Amino acid sequence: MTMRNYPTIQDIREAQERLKPHVRHTPLLRADKIEKAAGCQLYLKPETLQITGAFKIRGALNKALSLSIEEIANGIIATSSGNHAQGLAYAARMLGVKAILVVPVTTPKIKIENTKALGAEVILFDGDTAARWKRVYEIAEENKYAAVHAFERPIVMAGQGTIGCEILQDLDDVDTVIVPVGGGGLISGIATAIKETKPSVRVIGAEPALTPKYFHSRINKERTSLPLKNTIADGLRISVPGQNPYPIIEKYVDEIVLVEHEHIIAGMRALAKDAKLIAEPAASIGIGALLAGTIDVKPDEKVCAVLSGGNWDLCDLAEIYNVAG
Repeated sequence: MTMRNYPTIQDIREAQERLKPHVRHTPLLRADKIEKAAGCQLYLKPETLQITGAFKIRGALNKALSLSIEEIANGIIATSSGNHAQGLAYAARMLGVKAILVVPVTTPKIKIENTKALGAEVILFDGDTAARWKRVYEIAEENKYAAVHAFERPIVMAGQGTIGCEILQDLDDVDTVIVPVGGGGLISGIATAIKETKPSVRVIGAEPALTPKYFHSRINKERTSLPLKNTIADGLRISVPGQNPYPIIEKYVDEIVLVEHEHIIAGMRALAKDAKLIAEPAASIGIGALLAGTIDVKPDEKVCAVLSGGNWDLCDLAEIYNVAG
């Protein structure tokens, strides 16, 4: 891939071929029981059922498979709130190399345990995303590790974009696709795949109301940094839009909506009760937006919500689902 800062549809199709033997083409599930409350024909893209329990394996593995043996010989390193860590740890194990993950102290225990179980070394770090990446690059330089960014690299975005190709393959008359927005790599890849293939499909980003960095950046017409607040959707907790995803999102994403804490929880409950899917808060945000009436939809509209991951502690889930822990 050349030194572009965005993925092309060709990059995404190449990623699809590269990843085909290694990741799941997750099914598209009709969510009949949620449709009335959502106000549309609702389909779910459950990356919760992906090998590592989240979409991140697509981008991490696409990047890792593109590196030479020499580049990854000493190991691969990244920072992550948990799902990219698991994706990269899985990729490293598959390729027989070491993985080092710098994760926030706030990372859910289950994500840390899953990452360690895949054979990775986990370093807990107290600091924001920028400080964590600074530390990653220091460690990478000292030890000659290959750094794999969670959302800035076009090849990682291309891996995530394979989800968009799968949605169009399985539901070619889809009208709207709703995608969670954290760093922006997932929606950048999906939006590129969809808009470059079928521009009439509406792509909507859903962001937690407590971390509305892309929402405000769109209003301000420039990347805007916001104070980092705690949100239940820990996977989307980032204070500033990604440098490379930002222009892609401005180009391809039709709308960005904000979703309140209680609506994210309502989305999680609906997915568990009516779709029998365990989705972490970040993954439930699109359903939350629909249940809150934040997105304008019609009863006959075919809407696909991307469920980005399902890695969350069962005790925390029990509390949310109001059942005995």
